[in-house]
Parts: sequence; C-alpha cells; structure tokens
Amino acid sequence: MITELGHFALILAFLVACVQTVVPMIGASRKWHGWMAVAEPAATLQFLLTAFAFGALTWAFVTSDFSLRLVVLNSHSAKPMLYKISGTWGNHEGSMLLWVLILTLFGACAAWFGGNLPPSLRARVLAVQASIAVAFFAFILFTSNPFLRLPVPPFDGQDLNPLLQDPGLAFHPPFLYLGYVGLSMAFSFAVAALIEGRIDAAWARWVRPWTLAAWVFLTIGIALGSWWAYYELGWGGFWFWDPVENASFMPWLLAAALLHSAIVVEKREALKSWTILLAILAFGFSLIGTFIVRSGVLTSVHAFANDPERGVFILMILAFFVGGALFLFSMRAGAMEARGVFGVVSRESALVMNNVLLAVSCFVVFVGTIWPLVAEMLFDRKLSVGPPFFNLAFSPFMVALGAILPIGAMLPWKRGQLGRTMLALRVPFVLALALAVLAWAMQTGRSGLGPIGLFLGAWVVFGALTDLWSRTGRGDNRLGRLSRLPRADWGKTVAHSGLGVTIFAVAGLLAWEQEDIRVVQLGESFDVGGYTLTLDGVDQVRGPNYISEMGKVRVAQNGREVAVLNPEKRVYPVAQMPTTEAGIDYRVFRDVYVVIGDQQADGGWTVRTYIKPFANWIWSGSILMAIGGFLSLSDRRFRVAAGARKTPAGVPAE
Repeated sequence: MITELGHFALILAFLVACVQTVVPMIGASRKWHGWMAVAEPAATLQFLLTAFAFGALTWAFVTSDFSLRLVVLNSHSAKPMLYKISGTWGNHEGSMLLWVLILTLFGACAAWFGGNLPPSLRARVLAVQASIAVAFFAFILFTSNPFLRLPVPPFDGQDLNPLLQDPGLAFHPPFLYLGYVGLSMAFSFAVAALIEGRIDAAWARWVRPWTLAAWVFLTIGIALGSWWAYYELGWGGFWFWDPVENASFMPWLLAAALLHSAIVVEKREALKSWTILLAILAFGFSLIGTFIVRSGVLTSVHAFANDPERGVFILMILAFFVGGALFLFSMRAGAMEARGVFGVVSRESALVMNNVLLAVSCFVVFVGTIWPLVAEMLFDRKLSVGPPFFNLAFSPFMVALGAILPIGAMLPWKRGQLGRTMLALRVPFVLALALAVLAWAMQTGRSGLGPIGLFLGAWVVFGALTDLWSRTGRGDNRLGRLSRLPRADWGKTVAHSGLGVTIFAVAGLLAWEQEDIRVVQLGESFDVGGYTLTLDGVDQVRGPNYISEMGKVRVAQNGREVAVLNPEKRVYPVAQMPTTEAGIDYRVFRDVYVVIGDQQADGGWTVRTYIKPFANWIWSGSILMAIGGFLSLSDRRFRVAAGARKTPAGVPAE
C-alpha cells in the first residue's frame, strides 16, 4: 500500500510541477501577482510529494519488500541496514528519484528563502526550476519507474553491487547530487534573468550563494568518491580519470569559474554575458554527466550502464534546456552590456584569466572523456584515453592557475600595479621557493614534480594568508581587526589554502610514491621504503553477507611494530562478485597500503605494497575547500543577499 501511495505521490508531484511551470511564468509576464504567488506553495508541495515518494521507496528497501522489482534487483535480506538504505539510490531508478528529490528541495528553498527577490524574478526562477522537474519526472515515470511490482515475488533479492556496499559510497551520491542538481538553481536564475532582460549586480549577489552551495557539495561528493576509489578498489590510486569521475569534475571546474565570474558582475558589472554562459554550461555539464553515467555509452566501474534509449531521453532533455537557454542567450545579447571598465593589470583581468584556465581545462577533460565515443562512431576505432593524456594536457592549466592565484587575489579592482603586488607577496614567494629547494635537496630521485608541486602549493597557501593579513590595514590591533573580518574573507582564504594543500599533496604522492609487488610465503618478511612487513597468516572470515580471505600483515620500522594490517579478498555469494579491501595504516605524512592477491601454486600469496606520502593531505585539502565554502555561505551578506533591488525614480515597483 505504501508503495502505491509513493507512486501516486510521484504522479501528483509531476502534475504540480506542470502547474508551477506555466502559471507563475504567465503571471510574471502579465504582472498578475496572484498567478506569480502560485509558485511558492507549488514548490513546497512538489517537494513534499517527492519526499513522500522517496520515503516510500526507502521503506520498501528497509523492510525488504521483494514484491518490488527494484528491491529484488538491488537488495538482500542479509545485507546490513546501512546498505539497505543506500540501496535506495544505489541503482538507476532510485538514484533518479533522489536526483529529482534534491531538485525539488532546491526549488522549495528558493521559495522559502527568496523573499527578498523581486516577485517577477522569483516567479520565473521557480517556473524554470519546475520545468526541469517536469522533464525528469517524465523521465522517471515513463522510462525508469522505481515502483514496478513483480507478479510473483521471489524469496530473496539479488543483492546490491558489492562495490557499493561501503560507507564512502553510501554517502557519496547524495552529496554529489546536491552539487550536480544545485547548479540547476544557477541555470534557473540565468534563464529567468534572460527572460526579464535584467542582469545586474543584484542578480549576481542572488545567484552566488546557490552556486557556492552547489560547489561545496560537489567538492565533498568528489572527495568522498576519490577516497572510496583509494581504499576500496585496491588499485592504490585516488583518481583514474574515469568517465564517471570526469563527469563530476567538469561541472566542478565550471562552477568554480562561475563563482569567480559572478564576483566581477557583482563588484564591477562586467563579464555579464560570460557569467550567464557559465551558468548555462555548468548545469549543461551536469546533464552531460547524467548522460555518461546512465546511457551505457562509456564504460566505468561505477556507472549504471543502462540501455541507450534512456540515454537518448536524457540527451533530449539536455538539448531542450541547454539549447533553449543558448538561443535565449543569443537573443538577449543587448541586455548584457558590460558597464565596468578595467585595465589589463587588475583583479578583473586576473579573474578573467582564472575563468579562461578553468573553462579550457574543463574542455580538455571533456574532449578526453568523449573522444573514445567519437572515434568509435566516426572512425569505427576502439580507443582508450587514459591518465597519460589527462595528466599531460590538464596539468599545465592547473600550474598556471596556482601561479596567478595569489597575485590576482591581491590586485586592486579596476587598475593595479603588478610590481607593488609582487612586493607584498615577496615573503610567500621566498618561503615557497625555500621549501621547494629543500625538497629538491632531500629527495633521492631528483624528480622535479615534487618540488614544483610543493612550491605551487606553498605559494597558494602563503599567498592566501598574506591576502587575509593585508585586509587588516596598518597600525596597532591588527589581530583584533583580523577577527572582525567578514566570513567571506575567511572562507576565501581557507578555500584557496585547501586548493594549495591539494596541489602539493597530489604532486608529492605522484613523485615520491613507492611500490612493491611480490609473492610472499607465510611468516616471510620483506622491506619496502624503510618499513619491514611480515605476512603472519591468511584466515577465512565470514562477514554478514560475504566470505573473506583476510591477511594479517605486521608493519615494523627500525625494529618497532607500528601497525597490523588486515587486507582482504571478499566474495559476495549472492552477487557472485569478488572485491578487494586494502589494509591501510593512515598517518599524517604517509600511508602504508597493502593489498593481498591470489594464492600461488607454491603456497605463497601475491602481496602488493605501496608507501604513499601525503595521501591524506589530498582529502584534507578538499575538506578545507568545503569548509571555506561553508564559511563564505555563513557570511551575513549572503544571507540578506542584495536586499530589494533599488528601483529607479519614476519607475513603479513590480
């Protein structure tokens, strides 16, 4: 009964979204306040109905209702409760319902907290947001219904993909979708502004919090996925340039560019057309990511790989919204005339360079991701584009971005002097250079990657701190003024520092990682990177829904035991699928990472060992970036947004 009510609620939400798309838009064009007012209760009702439908599906998974087809395909009665719940979105249909739930949540939040928006703009934003919901409600109801019943329910289910039975993957999709779908608000604001023909500083102030929230959630989601890939897949890496990884990374890059571009619109009323275009493209790449994950045209370890017919439906949604928005963009070019004028050496120019680097790097990732599909379609050739291409093509843009970031952040608006700014940054530059020289002298391989990464990372971190300190002015009590700086200033410093930490960590890990693969007999010891590892034994262990061969590896340094690791090879009998669980000793400056393989004919076991320096700093940097975003969001200026838009004299308020 609950399942049927959930299905009915989903249909009702679809109908409410249709009403919300049409009525407020007509009301805004005709200045009918009653019709515009329909948008807010409709957005709330749409969210509540979708939440009920999602709750009904979750209940079916929690109670193991095997009369539901989706539960049979993605759950099992012996599965731990956490993975029963996460099984709700660990499949195509359930994840699309989560997608729409978050979409309606953002629309409801715009209704709840958008009281300071002009009524016509608010109505149009909510109408555009509802139109996106209409498309995805139709996609779910007509192609991906999660509430289909089976005429003869089986005794038990087929279990969830074992790779997804992990805490990191349980929370990874919700955060990722909060980022993906959150960019729909920037898109809705952009389209609403194009319809009104009004893009100004107030609009930029309104759109920034939504974009920032989406960027923060996307940062957390990507970090969780990277961490999961590191410890769960047993490959020993944190990023593989997998199509699904790239699908989330591309909107993240464009969202970062949009955040910085909106600042220029807000402060100087310049880059209006570019900012609108970024808002359209950022959400467009979110839809491209949805297509990549769900169409099956590109293979990935964590794609849903469904039939291409569903992919065609998503492509139609992409073409309609992005194509329609770009057409509207071309029609409204006159409304986006820039007012602010700035010099070549200025903060505006630095932000333009920031945008160019982020946008071009996104394009590079897109080309590398989609090229195998293009080659197969046009040239009938099977190609694989892997890490060597991405590392070579993408890294120069990130190096350039890290190099200009501290300089651009300290340049004044409109017109600046490069020499004066560099003089203010002389201490960060000297400190970063000294650390790089020290790293070069201490390393054994004489690789330039590590020292360069350390220089860039330290340059960004020290530059961000110097920028923050410079905002306290001169004279006494600078520490007191530091504590009273706006939270957005602190958020900017923390986020930029997080980027610097991540840059260094990635470069340091790639440059100084050590790897060892060998066959080890029980009781045998071997040395890797200053550590002595001993394989004490391999035992058969039974988990709640799996069988495991668990190794016991003692790790010693200078004769002193520092850790006991338990790498595993698991087999999930229901899914008939093996997984690898790495044994990792996490430390501040390095990880000892051990993976156990198959038993060999001579009785030994294949053991793969990595010494990974600064691995945890990668995710620490991501956490710092997210914290910086949250600090900025908590700034009072974001909460009050721009206030009511100032109405020119003699013009009646809408």
